[in-house]
Amino acid sequence: MSALQRVTQWNAFTRIWHMFDAKWQNPFHSAKLITKYLKGTYKPFYHPMSDCGDMVVVINSKEIALPGDEWRKRVYFHHTGYPGGASWTLAWELHGKDPTMILRKAVYSSMRGNLQRRHTMQRLLIYPDENVPADILENVTNQIRGYRKVPRTLSSYADESEKYPRIANFPEDYVLR
Repeated sequence: MSALQRVTQWNAFTRIWHMFDAKWQNPFHSAKLITKYLKGTYKPFYHPMSDCGDMVVVINSKEIALPGDEWRKRVYFHHTGYPGGASWTLAWELHGKDPTMILRKAVYSSMRGNLQRRHTMQRLLIYPDENVPADILENVTNQIRGYRKVPRTLSSYADESEKYPRIANFPEDYVLR
């Protein structure tokens, strides 16, 4: 076996660790992107019968952005397995109970047709904020870019406002009506 073939084979079955920041991202668009890395379909030697997917670490799942009225209108189904165990939960309620669950369900449902999706989901690590254990962070070697740019907050413009001249000085107790 030549050195090139050895390296290609090594790359085929090595798990690369990817980081994805879910802040202000639509979980349904993000799920398609994350699925591509979990299954390994972005690799040139991908085959459905081989398990060549990678690990994906998702941070800031607490700050996802659902489009339109999805927070109030989207419903998630759960069944306990017992008679009468069916329940439907609104998205905002589910997100309040577990901030990682909406993104986890979106990724799971985006892998339709994958017979190994329960096994593949074990390679997905979702954290509600940026606090990731150090032993996981030392494995991460790649960043997955999101579809949406994160907008700047109003407080980040405070430093730039000093550059422009002030038109009027309002008193401290002044309120606009």
